[in-house]
Amino acid sequence: MMESVDEITPSPTLEESFYLISKKNTIYRVKLSEKGICLQKECSGIIKTQTVLLEDIVGCRCMRSRRYQQKCKWRPRINKKSPNQLEEEENSSVLWDDSDISVWFHIYAYIIKKGKVFTHKKRDRMVITLRFRSYDRYEDNLKEAQKWKVTLKYLMSSLHTGTIPSCYFLPSDIKIDNKLLVILNPKSGIGKAREVFQSKVVPILDEAEISYYLHCTTHAHDAQSLVRKENLWQYMGGIVVAGGDGILFEVINGLMERPDWSTICSQIKLGIIPCGSGNGLAKSIAHANNEPYDQNPVLVSALNIVHGNCTQLDLVRVETKNQVLFSFLSIGWGLISDVDIESERLRGIGSQRFTIWSVAKLIGLRSYRGRVSYLPIAMDQLIIHEDLDARSIASEDERRDSFYSVVSRKSTYLSVTSSSYESLSEEAAKTFGPTSGLPPLNQSLPPSWTSIEGHFVLVHASYPTHLMTDCYFAPSAKLDDGCIWLCIIRAGISRPHLMQFLVGLSNGSHVKVPEAEMIPVSALRIEPEAGQLTVDGEAVDLGPLQAEILPSAVKVFARG
Repeated sequence: MMESVDEITPSPTLEESFYLISKKNTIYRVKLSEKGICLQKECSGIIKTQTVLLEDIVGCRCMRSRRYQQKCKWRPRINKKSPNQLEEEENSSVLWDDSDISVWFHIYAYIIKKGKVFTHKKRDRMVITLRFRSYDRYEDNLKEAQKWKVTLKYLMSSLHTGTIPSCYFLPSDIKIDNKLLVILNPKSGIGKAREVFQSKVVPILDEAEISYYLHCTTHAHDAQSLVRKENLWQYMGGIVVAGGDGILFEVINGLMERPDWSTICSQIKLGIIPCGSGNGLAKSIAHANNEPYDQNPVLVSALNIVHGNCTQLDLVRVETKNQVLFSFLSIGWGLISDVDIESERLRGIGSQRFTIWSVAKLIGLRSYRGRVSYLPIAMDQLIIHEDLDARSIASEDERRDSFYSVVSRKSTYLSVTSSSYESLSEEAAKTFGPTSGLPPLNQSLPPSWTSIEGHFVLVHASYPTHLMTDCYFAPSAKLDDGCIWLCIIRAGISRPHLMQFLVGLSNGSHVKVPEAEMIPVSALRIEPEAGQLTVDGEAVDLGPLQAEILPSAVKVFARG
């Protein structure tokens, strides 16, 4: 009886030579190790070598030959056929070529290639196809191919951090599953999110053999309600949103309305497939890891999710007179917020709506009266935070525990064991999430704060680097630097300088405009008399608003 895949022991390294019947002078030498796959082609004395890094491989499959000829090969190629159309050896419904005892081993990778422009890079799909036929029986060749599959899977799991450490606290009656929960907003951007997901993301998930449950939103706050009530322990693979920044905003706020918000946020990773108009966070994650995002945003983001690695992400607790919100992107008042909200009527043209409306607002420039207060961070404090990032995992856990210790209900959420949250009411949901360390909105601020009163053209705060794909708003920001980057432009700025600021947003040179103050802060308060306030691009009621940083509050999929 043949061994099952689970009974095969992985090897430290594997090496094999492959031949082509049609080319007797060609030998393919393939070596699999913890670094990746080394491919060496020898043909008539000429040797060509290529190494595919382990971190660029997403999955592999053993397949039986059908009634057409295949060749041992490797080369980048366009994904014309979804992997779910390829038949594995276990599928008995396919007409196999019984005369062929070969087993075909496919390895799927996405490697960095130079683009058409010299300075640009992109990721191309590469399929390595190896033919195992050393033995006289199909079953023996299958066993040999499966040894390569098990070893490759083992090396990949050792490299990536997608497994759940046993030290995590889990309620006793909850079943763990590494399935993904994918929440898709079919109306994001220009309304093509469903098509993008099916054509560009599903094939990659299939190659990586990652299971998922897809939920398409049907109305506003649908994602927030789902995340608040759902048993998320069955989706320990992570929560992925396919849409714009707005759908992720709903998910994060839904998480914070759960009684087990702290445990969930510390264990379940969040991901985003950019299908919206802005896609600020997706771009910021790629920028932080030097990934070629602009050439294929969906591919880069999908690969982040497939590899399972993660990084910490700061959130910001935002409080108004009527509500508490949790933000991952920005807070705005003035010019950028006006453009964001008023350009909604042009949503059908995609991200170009921001450029068109910015020009219109520049012609009819407005300023708003109010007061802006903030608690500044010294630059040496930011450097200290960077040093903290190099500490061990144990030190990071200690830092996270210190952050959550400010919450008085810690003993409450640790005792939660129910896996169903259907009975959680709207009123009860508001009692969860991190509590504030700031004075109430109706009280004055301490002397350590700085206050500015007058007329403002723009007040905008960002935590990641990018507000949108082409808006490099906070060049010095990091995903987990514990800092809010506050930009203030007061009334009186000339239109040429304001135009210089808007043009400079694409490459970060806007920070050189003299009238644009970029200030690192840990908390802020805005008291506007007119205008529009936005949080993560969503309008909120005009009135006093204050915000504070929540360092490393959640985990997001990231390649680094």
